[in-house]
Amino acid sequence: MLSRRNEPQLDLQAVEEAADWLIRMSEGDLCDADRAQWEQWKTSTPERVLAWDRAQLLQGKFGGLSPSLAMATLDRPDSPGRRAAIGKLALILAILPASWGSWKLAESQQWSADYRTAVGQRRQLTLADGSQITLNTDTAIDVLFDTNQRLIHLREGEILVQTAPDVSPLARPFLVSTRQGRMQALGTRFTVRELEPRTHLAVLEGAVKVELAANHQQTPLIVNAGQRTDFSAHTFGSLAATGRYVDAWTQGMLMADKMRLADLVGEMTRYHRGFLRLDPAIADLRISGAYPIGDTSLMLKMLAKTYPIQVSGHLNGFWVMLSPA
Repeated sequence: MLSRRNEPQLDLQAVEEAADWLIRMSEGDLCDADRAQWEQWKTSTPERVLAWDRAQLLQGKFGGLSPSLAMATLDRPDSPGRRAAIGKLALILAILPASWGSWKLAESQQWSADYRTAVGQRRQLTLADGSQITLNTDTAIDVLFDTNQRLIHLREGEILVQTAPDVSPLARPFLVSTRQGRMQALGTRFTVRELEPRTHLAVLEGAVKVELAANHQQTPLIVNAGQRTDFSAHTFGSLAATGRYVDAWTQGMLMADKMRLADLVGEMTRYHRGFLRLDPAIADLRISGAYPIGDTSLMLKMLAKTYPIQVSGHLNGFWVMLSPA
């Protein structure tokens, strides 16, 4: 699935305007004045350019509107049916990926993974050797056990690994790989998050040896219990102490301790099926508390009740805006 961190920023009003224009154009040829207005509208702001690009993508891939939406264009401009059609079409445009080809490739890669989770879902696995893997939201992994190794390849997302000793006489190493490198468990419990272009590792028990994917001359790094680091394919980041709540997500919680609201919302987007937008005026508001990742609607209600934050939803809650109360 196309990662939310790579998704272009959308503007709700621009998307709804694009949906309106798309419906108007499906009714028949625009008059010269309307066409001139449309030509001016579609290039007037970057947000409108993006919204209309998505409208064109929809037309190109699906050949226009669905029959139910097309029928609604016959209604009066101010009719409830037509307004509902615009809302439905705006929702389609909002979730339509900006790059269809790359999205289809990423989507097929995730669905071909051995194990995966959807947005907002968590899953726990017990492997053949007794090791346990917990998958966080929007995660995909492959599992390869052979005579030489026990390998978990993290395609995207985040996992918690609890290794078990290899009961076979081969004493196969337990490895986790990402695009940035390979980690060997040294009798351990640890989390790995692939956040391109870096991998984030936090060791809770034991130790983990890390080798970089594109710099084999670099001496492997040993990360011990209570330490965390991040690395690209070429370089290691610095070592630091693990946070107290690094694995809170395995218990269904997102813990905040004087966290910037912008950072909290960034984490919430991983679990929310839709778009969360934050007014920059409250980005630095400091938040503390425990929030259930399985219910983002409840998380938002808790924030609005405790802090000077106004939460407004659009498109049946798919699009949510946080602004000053």
